[in-house]
Amino acid sequence: MENVELPALLAGFAPRAARRRATQLLERLDVADRAGYLPDKLSGGQRQRVALARALVNEPLLVLADEPTGNLDSNATGEILRIFGELRDARQTLLLVTHDPRVAATADRLLAMRDGMIVEDTRLDGGLSRQAALAQLADWGT
Repeated sequence: MENVELPALLAGFAPRAARRRATQLLERLDVADRAGYLPDKLSGGQRQRVALARALVNEPLLVLADEPTGNLDSNATGEILRIFGELRDARQTLLLVTHDPRVAATADRLLAMRDGMIVEDTRLDGGLSRQAALAQLADWGT
């Protein structure tokens, strides 16, 4: 709990508000029952979900996430993708790095990189379906 609360406290949230927000996120990410555990007592997936709660607790303008669903089972992945969808719908800026097509399919814009260079830039607001864009990017990589 303290690990998740800290960014909110540093951002100026009142202690009660920070605790309330941290509790809500830990519940939403299905790790509230682990709120009193030290990190070394959590599984990799639990650590991933706590890290996401910590990243979101102070309601940042920009969320940077590198493989945010990397250690998660399909249920936890689905919940995180729902949370990201809600954030996107609320006009939150998310920058996600992923190899997972399920995560990429939630994007409004897809960038493909090769050898550190952007080689493809696809906006999904112009009629190209998510599936077509993902297929196009997959074809590029072969």
